[in-house]
Amino acid sequence: QVQLAESGGGLVQAGGSLRLSCAASGRAFSSYAMGWFRQAPGKEREFVAAISRGGSTTAYADLVKGRFTISRDNAKNMVYLQMNSLKPEDMAVYYCAARSGPGLVARTPIGYNYWGQGTQVTVSS
Repeated sequence: QVQLAESGGGLVQAGGSLRLSCAASGRAFSSYAMGWFRQAPGKEREFVAAISRGGSTTAYADLVKGRFTISRDNAKNMVYLQMNSLKPEDMAVYYCAARSGPGLVARTPIGYNYWGQGTQVTVSS
């Protein structure tokens, strides 16, 4: 089992940057593939980015490709989401998630076993 805690959200102007962090506690963090999802008011939770257990494989939603970067540090039990060139449409609660199932990365929330509480990202235009 793993517990996840996001941080780093906040208010930023359009075009700015934020770096989200996700701290994982529990055993065998490196055995979990990780993902970031987001949910805006009135919308379903959507995939943002994912990273494999070792960090060599990543995947991104088309809407964030080229602007966001996911990374992980297994020695520190941390996952990061660097967000650049933020747009008002990026505004949402961002969630970190962990999955123990097969496959390198997963784009659907169903595949993830554990979730953090979320961190709010607000982008002003």
